[in-house]
Amino acid sequence: QVQLVESGGGLVQAGGSLRLSCAASGRFFSSYAMGWFRQAPGKEREFVAAVRWSGGATYYADSVKGRFTISRDNAKNMVYLQMNSLKPEDTAVYYCAAVTSWVFVRDSRRYDYWGQGTQVAVSS
Repeated sequence: QVQLVESGGGLVQAGGSLRLSCAASGRFFSSYAMGWFRQAPGKEREFVAAVRWSGGATYYADSVKGRFTISRDNAKNMVYLQMNSLKPEDTAVYYCAAVTSWVFVRDSRRYDYWGQGTQVAVSS
C-alpha cells in the first residue's frame, strides 16, 4: 500500500516556475515508477512525466519536454516536478501516481495509487 500527498501548487504568471512535491508513505515506494498527470476543466487526464524506480530514466509528454523536470528521492520517499516557463495551458490539477510497470507509464488506467491532486493556475 502506498499513500501519496501532493503539494506546491498555486497561482503563477506565465513564464514563472513552480515545484510540485509528492510525499509517499509505504514500505515499497522505491519499487514503483512514479508519474505526474494533470487534468484541466472539461478535459481528460493526461500524462505529464514519469521517473523509473531508480531515478535513472525519465519520460515526458511532448508538451512539457524541455520545461518540466521530474525527479525522485527514494531515501525521503519524495517525487518532484520542477515546472519552468509555465504557460496558461499548463493550468490544471496535477496528480502524483505510482505504477508497477515502466511499460505502462503513459496509461493512467495502469496506475495503482493516486494522490488527491494539487491545483496549478497560470495567468497570462
